[in-house]
Amino acid sequence: MGKKQALVCAVLLSVTLTGCGAKTTPEIIMPDKPVQSEVKKDSGKKADGESKASGKSYTVYLVTMDLTDSYWKLIDDGCKQAVEEFGNITYKWIGPDAHDDAQQSACVEEAVAGGADAILIAANSAEGVNKSLQKAEEAGCKIVYVDSPASYDCVTALSTDNNVAGKTAAETMKKALDEKGITEGTIGVMGVTKDTASCVAREEGFREAFKGTGFKLADTVYMEDDADNVKNAVKDGMDKKYVGFFGTNEGTTVSIGEAVKEAGKDSTVIGFDTSDAVLSLVSEGVIYATMQQNPSVMGHDGIDIALQALEGTYTETNTKTDTGVTVISQDSM
Repeated sequence: MGKKQALVCAVLLSVTLTGCGAKTTPEIIMPDKPVQSEVKKDSGKKADGESKASGKSYTVYLVTMDLTDSYWKLIDDGCKQAVEEFGNITYKWIGPDAHDDAQQSACVEEAVAGGADAILIAANSAEGVNKSLQKAEEAGCKIVYVDSPASYDCVTALSTDNNVAGKTAAETMKKALDEKGITEGTIGVMGVTKDTASCVAREEGFREAFKGTGFKLADTVYMEDDADNVKNAVKDGMDKKYVGFFGTNEGTTVSIGEAVKEAGKDSTVIGFDTSDAVLSLVSEGVIYATMQQNPSVMGHDGIDIALQALEGTYTETNTKTDTGVTVISQDSM
């Protein structure tokens, strides 16, 4: 194994176990006011091996935007950890083939038909799945949002404060450009879909942070489940001398990085999420930095709170918990 391969493997292991094996203190983004976890302190497995659900059995579904993005697998991992920890839970992860409201709504209906007592969902859009969620609630399901909320009422929403995280990405971009002596120019912005609320919020925060500077932010290019949409836009942007590119999720980040690498040109890339592909591009210096979220915490604590709500020990509604982000760069690996 070469030195570069060893570096990537070490980073992947450290991210999995600790979030970041940083040589320097990473930047942790939290809300303006401290947020207490919604998980109660007495949660967890009983000494006799029974779950905290007093011996009752529950069925919980995780519904994500698709089943291909490795980010959702990390939420699934957190859910599985909670299921093993608490016991007496039948758990299933399902999702559509593409980012589509109708397909995701069908998945919610599948969960209800499968006897779901609670549904953890990363909503594809703010409004598009509300009718199916209403049907789920009417059937007695507890609704918990992970990563991306819809506008329908829920028990709680666990996610990154995406607007703040977008601003942090922008400040990281400014720092990287300043190191190159660049104080003006155009920056490309890549999104998932126009309705993906979490990514839209990141974009808004990113754009807000660049107001009043010498930089211009290009119109957002949306992937729409086709990586070539992003890759072609990046190639066009490089031809037009864009000084950098911002990807709002794992898929757009990888596509930007691959396009820049294939072109053999230097550009400043800031992205989101920490899949193997993203971290490899960061370690190679193709991507300057990526924002690491905490999806496994969303999954674990989402299951925990859903279980408490089913037991009647968690009675609040529409609460929010910011699970934070960490800036991962080549220097901090």
